[in-house]
Parts: sequence; C-alpha cells; structure tokens
Amino acid sequence: MNKDQLEGKWKQVKGSFKQKYGELTDDDITYSEGKFDEMLGKLQEKTGKEREELEREISEW
Repeated sequence: MNKDQLEGKWKQVKGSFKQKYGELTDDDITYSEGKFDEMLGKLQEKTGKEREELEREISEW
C-alpha cells in the first residue's frame, strides 16, 4: 500500500486505533495534509510499535 492509500485508509480507521490504543489523544491521531509521516512518528512513540507494523495494521483494518 502506498502512502496516499495509507492516508486515505487512516481516515477510516483512526477511531478504531484510538479505542485499541487508549493512550492516544485526538492530537496524536490527527494529521495535517502532508504530515502523515509526522503523525506516524507520534503513533510509534505512543504505542512502541515499528513504523512498518503500524502501516501493516492500518492497511489490514
């Protein structure tokens, strides 16, 4: 899945991620156009997961 597809998918699954990872805040899961990589970095910090693992989880949702 490419970056644009992941960004589109994120719009669908961000609520589910917030439920699954209760420590995430609205600020953590919100991204501005072109800042998807920055948001993934925040998710990595909060969840302790590798970027590839998060991307895979998003794409499989």
